[in-house]
Amino acid sequence: MKVPFLDLGIQHRALREQALAALTATYDGTRFCLGKDVEDFEKAFAATLGYPRALAMNSGTAPLHVACMIAGFGPGDEVITPPFTFISSAWGISYVGATPVFADVEEGTFNLDPVQLEAAITPRTKGIIVVHLFGQPARMEEIMAVARRHNLFVIEDCAQAVGAHYRGTPVGAIGDAGTFSFYPTKNLGGCGEGGAFVSRREEVHTQARHIRVHGSDRRYYHDIIGGNFRMDGFQGALLNVKLPHLAAWTARRQAIAARYLAEITLADVRLPEQPAYGKSVFHQFTIRHPRRDALREHLAKHDVGTDLIYPVPLHLQKCYAYLGRGAGSFPVAEKAAATCVSLPIFPELTDDQVGQVIAGVNSF
Repeated sequence: MKVPFLDLGIQHRALREQALAALTATYDGTRFCLGKDVEDFEKAFAATLGYPRALAMNSGTAPLHVACMIAGFGPGDEVITPPFTFISSAWGISYVGATPVFADVEEGTFNLDPVQLEAAITPRTKGIIVVHLFGQPARMEEIMAVARRHNLFVIEDCAQAVGAHYRGTPVGAIGDAGTFSFYPTKNLGGCGEGGAFVSRREEVHTQARHIRVHGSDRRYYHDIIGGNFRMDGFQGALLNVKLPHLAAWTARRQAIAARYLAEITLADVRLPEQPAYGKSVFHQFTIRHPRRDALREHLAKHDVGTDLIYPVPLHLQKCYAYLGRGAGSFPVAEKAAATCVSLPIFPELTDDQVGQVIAGVNSF
């Protein structure tokens, strides 16, 4: 029996009839750019996940870019983010002409280390982009305390953490802005690109709404510099079909993770930590092993798919070589990149497949 790392087809085949009906309604109603389907999704997303309001956008990178614009980051400013994440976490900083400054991550959660965060602050620091990596909330209480001491704008990158909570508060509602991705592989994935922006601050939400549509609140009148960050109607329609299933999909991910945590017993494996302040929604289940590549080869021979997320930290990417942070600059992130391997954890995995993954790991 093969266990793929991810199979989007199973979920999509199960929802095919509903999805095609929704797409047909959008097509017949010519609701192509924003429109009723997107508005319905925004309301349902906010109500389901506990946000005062939400804005749907055309990718997961878009709300990060918009948040950096609202924060007023620009040339000469520094914005701190972790180096062990997808590169979109730093793109918004670069897009507005500011400088990404990296701070190392925690061993146990892969998230931004508050101690390293504070050590990275300089007089030029204007903000923080926190990443809730792999679905595990970061230490927001400590991070927000640092931000308040230094008057920093906090953006939460929740691309992998939809539905996660920190001490009972949904991620994205703790800092000044929260951003989400609906890329097809995410826990709530569309059939193409998509994202969302949330904020507990009404004035921040209003700015984001204007920026999303060319800096305009009235057609052909442009009060601020904006862009085209609108979600298309088809993605809104499909996400409306998928959103009601998110809680069940999340519960299944957490159940699979519970088995992995309880039953993987291979020596030298480091399993992801589960801090009491926030339960992961397990976008990924990422383990560490000193012979990671050999373990991957072993699992492949046992028909178990894996992936490396992420093999190269951001400070070692060619595009950020100009920052001058070479190998050894962020040892925890570098060790994670060299030893991490992610196991299958999508909701449609069967119990037998989960057992096969566990047996494959333990037999290495």
